[in-house]
Amino acid sequence: MNLRDYQQSAIDMLRDSLRRGKKRPVVMAPTGAGKTVIAAAIINMARQKGKKVIFCVPMLSLIDQTVERFYANGIYDVGVIQGMHELTDWRMPVQVCSIQTLMRRKIPEADLVIVDEAHVMYRFLGEWIDYAEWKDVPFVGLTATPWQRGMGKVWDDLIIAVTTQELIDRGHLSDFKVFAPAHPDLKNVKTVAGDYELKGLADAMDQGQLVADIVSTWLERGENRQTICFAVNRTHAKHIQQQFIDAGIVAEYMDAHTDRMARNEIVKRFDDGDVKVICNVGVLTTGFDADVRCIILARPTKSEILYTQMIGRGLRTAVGKDHCLILDHSDTTVRLGFVTDIHHTELDDGSRKEKKEQKAKEKLPKECPKCAFLRPPKVRECPACGFVPEPRSDIETAEGELYELSRDKAVKQKDWPRERKEQFYRELIAYARSKGWKDGWAYHAYIDRIKVGPPPGCSKAPAEAISPETMAWIKHQNIVKAKRRENAERKRNSQGKVAGTAA
Repeated sequence: MNLRDYQQSAIDMLRDSLRRGKKRPVVMAPTGAGKTVIAAAIINMARQKGKKVIFCVPMLSLIDQTVERFYANGIYDVGVIQGMHELTDWRMPVQVCSIQTLMRRKIPEADLVIVDEAHVMYRFLGEWIDYAEWKDVPFVGLTATPWQRGMGKVWDDLIIAVTTQELIDRGHLSDFKVFAPAHPDLKNVKTVAGDYELKGLADAMDQGQLVADIVSTWLERGENRQTICFAVNRTHAKHIQQQFIDAGIVAEYMDAHTDRMARNEIVKRFDDGDVKVICNVGVLTTGFDADVRCIILARPTKSEILYTQMIGRGLRTAVGKDHCLILDHSDTTVRLGFVTDIHHTELDDGSRKEKKEQKAKEKLPKECPKCAFLRPPKVRECPACGFVPEPRSDIETAEGELYELSRDKAVKQKDWPRERKEQFYRELIAYARSKGWKDGWAYHAYIDRIKVGPPPGCSKAPAEAISPETMAWIKHQNIVKAKRRENAERKRNSQGKVAGTAA
């Protein structure tokens, strides 16, 4: 088995940790780093010594995927402990187990236990590790995000194989670009167990205009990329899916209740390009390795783990993919920083809350209110435009504007180059005249998108052709306005019926 240098280094550090007397080390490797390859190498070494291994996964969907990857890495003596699985065979020296199934069955003997997605904390795992007959058996955790509160009470060492930024620099992960809307209003959403309370979050995010903005933004910036969208709950995800369908985009829906066959069919159609967008609720954060080129964050979170897992779905490399496009409608990037900036060197034993929160606060990028550049923390003068902010509490942001969150420069639509503004205006004029409308339609449509009027002296000569991006934006605006008219008509009819009944 050919290992990358950081994979071999992780195994070497793991050996050293065990030699130093550690019994519960965790190996951190970002999404796309090849955690299963590292696990397969560890298992192969254990098998060469005649050792038995248990490999635990936290979700049923990971069982078959893990077995396939073990086969690909030369591990064939595999049994499965999960329901009535066709590969159930207790005689096999390598057992791939659902931790939920192990809770209800006798645990087979083993000389090594590997726990995948070790940040998912089960009380049963802590109890199992403390059983007298298992105290001398090494437990090795694998995860991309070993930052769960209290992990240090279960695990005793943290081995960092490589960071996300290092993998991007080496070309093993895709780079990314983030575009974000002006900040959604979450001030009335409560926090429960360190993250937003879901009902209040859904009420805040499942607003008609917010959902419409998700689709219009994708039509404008999504470049027709294969996309997965993370929503707050089932209703929210289905609303987003329907908006995409109304705009002529093939979109599917997926949640924890979507059965395995249906899920596999959706993923296959997504891989084939027949499905362009998958709107999901919490099921594509792990174990989803399709070619994703755009991530829509419509689910705000305060959790670094959830945020990193969501972004990680789009960072795998692919032919022709120079970066992953992230459309952040959740304000999470501004709140938590870029995923490449999230890094911890110690396991959390639950006693460092204030220190961690202060450190996280200091690391957050600061938005320049003039040009939207995210400047480093503690830097007062904006490196991009030289603006020095004065203390104030009434800074206004234009609703619905998108700007790029980058480490270089942020560009708003109103800051487009004059040539691009003029071309967009001329395309709108061309569309208006093709419909027999007055040029005033183009003027008002321009303001709808750019928030200000066309540049002084802007040419009114109609463009020879209308770009696909402009046509997509116009189409979606027409759909939104049509729905508004339908809703208004429905409301008038309803009020008329009530008045007639009262009379």
